[in-house]
Amino acid sequence: MKSARRTTAAAVVLATAGTLVSLAAAPAPAAVSCASPVFQRQFYANTSLSGAPKKTDCDSAIDDSWSGAPVTGLPKDNFGVRWTVTRDFGSGGPFALGATGLDGIRVYLDGVRKIDLWKNVSTTVAKTANVTIPSGKHTLRVDYANWTGAAKIKVTYTPRTSADVDKVKPLTPTGTSVTYDKATGTAKLTWAKNKEMDLAGYRVYRRLKGTAFGTKPLTTTTGTSHTDVPTPTGDTYYYEIRAYDKAGNESGGTADQAVTTADRTGPAAPSGLTAHVDLYGMVVVWNAVADAAGYELYEKDPATGSYILIQELAGTSHTYGVPETKATHTYVVRAHDAAGNTSAYSAPVSADGIDRTAPDRPEKLLAVVYGGSVDLHWDAPRDRTDGELTNGAHFTVLRSKGTTLGTDAVKVACEYPDHSTGGGEDYSTFGCQDLDWELDTAYTYGVTLTDGKGNASAVSATVTVTTADRTAPLPVTGLTATPRADGTVLRWNAPVDDDIAYYDGWIGTRRDDGTVRWLDSCFDDGAGDPLAMLCVDIPDGETLVYAVTARDKWGNSLPVTDPSVPTVSSTELDTRAAESIYADNAPLLGSGGWIWTSEDITAFDWRCEGDVCADITTYRISRWDPVTRTYGLLDTEPAVPGTSRYTYLDETQPLGQVSYYRVVGVRTDGTETAAAHPFRIRPDVV
Repeated sequence: MKSARRTTAAAVVLATAGTLVSLAAAPAPAAVSCASPVFQRQFYANTSLSGAPKKTDCDSAIDDSWSGAPVTGLPKDNFGVRWTVTRDFGSGGPFALGATGLDGIRVYLDGVRKIDLWKNVSTTVAKTANVTIPSGKHTLRVDYANWTGAAKIKVTYTPRTSADVDKVKPLTPTGTSVTYDKATGTAKLTWAKNKEMDLAGYRVYRRLKGTAFGTKPLTTTTGTSHTDVPTPTGDTYYYEIRAYDKAGNESGGTADQAVTTADRTGPAAPSGLTAHVDLYGMVVVWNAVADAAGYELYEKDPATGSYILIQELAGTSHTYGVPETKATHTYVVRAHDAAGNTSAYSAPVSADGIDRTAPDRPEKLLAVVYGGSVDLHWDAPRDRTDGELTNGAHFTVLRSKGTTLGTDAVKVACEYPDHSTGGGEDYSTFGCQDLDWELDTAYTYGVTLTDGKGNASAVSATVTVTTADRTAPLPVTGLTATPRADGTVLRWNAPVDDDIAYYDGWIGTRRDDGTVRWLDSCFDDGAGDPLAMLCVDIPDGETLVYAVTARDKWGNSLPVTDPSVPTVSSTELDTRAAESIYADNAPLLGSGGWIWTSEDITAFDWRCEGDVCADITTYRISRWDPVTRTYGLLDTEPAVPGTSRYTYLDETQPLGQVSYYRVVGVRTDGTETAAAHPFRIRPDVV
């Protein structure tokens, strides 16, 4: 017997239909109890695994080989072994179930057979099944039969952890708690261990009360505890734990665990105090102070020279009405924290009651060029701008030729630039349409807001655009067409135009009079070489005509019929299989197609029609080998009663060619139906 070794688990959802077969429940387990995830192993003196087992023990992993009787009381041939384990898979997910060995192997998940290698063989057999295991507890059972000769078996179940396969999040950790030691200022968090087999670790997040958790964790750990030392400011912090797996999937967060730190220090004195008058009155503003729960704003009494409290505030600004005179107002501000600790006073600041404040500068100026206009849009704060416009303010859109907004800038004649065209909750959007410009010319735009007192805002950030033209790009040069097993590759040299958006490919046939009948277009997937495209087709030896035209961002393009557009003829390869992919009145019908990526492999399908379907027990799937020019058996699929449509994923489908398939139904008497001929093109895009 082998020594114990570490075991992993894995499985993936089967891509083919009709492969899950329910079996009768296994015999009642022996008295030996094995702690999960260790297998209970039972030895039988027969290959049907019937009757009472001769021996029951525990096995940490299924990886055995015997040259004789494995245990006392068993023959050296014609014996059976059963392994069973029930374990908690946490959130579950995709697993790879692998089996290899000599003679019969069957693997079940919750009583459903996933692998069936039940044959008396003299050479090693192997199979991998991809399954999805649901969350929670599930039972894995392995049956093994040795008829003659050496006995060998290895079965594994391993999580599939690649990010493109595993999309299942771990379960949210449980049992979270936190304790805080005021003397040391430490917070200790603990939680229970997750059950997922593909778990990579845990992320601890922390946030200040009133804020959201950030995207970056406080720490990452493989353990189930963490000690943190939050800043002792008297603030409340919240912690949550999230589990993450090897594919990068992250669980939801645990319930927030709160810690309120001790507070023994007052805030710093506020800085950046300013005061000015605008449309709404005297505006006093200062910088926020860390650890501040509120602020106290004071104004100097010119008669006594002492400071009088104006307002207690939670924010960092205050606006109130003052007389519109040149009388001086002087202010200071101080902060206090939640524990009542106060800061020192800020440096004083003074201002009179005259409005010399320019409005807010317009933001996010955007210019979009169309064939007949340049449309401009910009944003401004909703409340403040609405008030300014009500009191006589107006927007001015400026424009200069070239790439800078110069002193020669002219005003654009906008229709209703001061009327909002929409916006969000906190801002309004305004617009202007410039209709007076020269073709193919660079212009730079800016916008300002002038209030009713004549105070003009700073010019917005400028934007430079080049207006539209009416000229189609020149013809491409150097056009070539190269036939391949997945279609025809077109390559060309780019014209000198600098505004090309994309290229159009065209396919046609040449008439007897030498003219071309254009039939279809090639689809450019936008990936890879911008001066090449693949015209995907079934290579059947046909001679076709190809052309490529450039299209600019204004939509200008030469028609494919223009005499200056170059064409090239090319004869496709002929990779067709021995049997036609099209069938008339056949009971089995296959599908065909392709997908625009070199990475993915897509399934093909077939369907069965008519009374013959009820008599089919198995489908045989073959694939055409273009080298040997024969069909080779690829796989078999059991027929499922009541099912007319079947799907199959050929994971070994070659890249860059057409794969022709042959599917026949095997009747109960062993005869075959007429074949269906699905095909799939897996293009090697350029």
